[in-house]
Amino acid sequence: MRILLAHTSLSGNTRDVARAIHARCEALGHVVTWIDADIQNLAQACPDGAEHDLYILGSWSINAGRTPPEMKRFIAELVEAVGKPERVAVFGTGETQWGEEYYCGAARRIAAFFGTTFPRLEIEQMPHGERDALKIQRWTDTILACNESIPHADLPRLHA
Repeated sequence: MRILLAHTSLSGNTRDVARAIHARCEALGHVVTWIDADIQNLAQACPDGAEHDLYILGSWSINAGRTPPEMKRFIAELVEAVGKPERVAVFGTGETQWGEEYYCGAARRIAAFFGTTFPRLEIEQMPHGERDALKIQRWTDTILACNESIPHADLPRLHA
């Protein structure tokens, strides 16, 4: 499966989660296009086109749980290039000390924008130890399994 994994990270926490997701996807045999939205745009990362089987987007949150401008820019580029993809999984990092209503607010907003049915992954600050590593691995396995169980619109359907 072809996966586009894009993230933005201020302190490196979200990037650490993205690296773990990337490693898991590749270990399971998937081809992953890695995009650091802080320094790359979609055209640079995908010169041959942005069509993928699954889009995984990750972000930290700014000011009262909002989405950083770099991720907003990336999402605008993605929607302009391919429309609103149906298969979008979202993860985020955040700090509950700023209030539960703001915790991972960007991930929640991005998921709502795309209307995704995939579960969200939310990590407090940075991934810590085995517990978070297992949480990231299980989430990645879940979204990959969910994606594979959804019929692809471009594939012919077999009738029983």
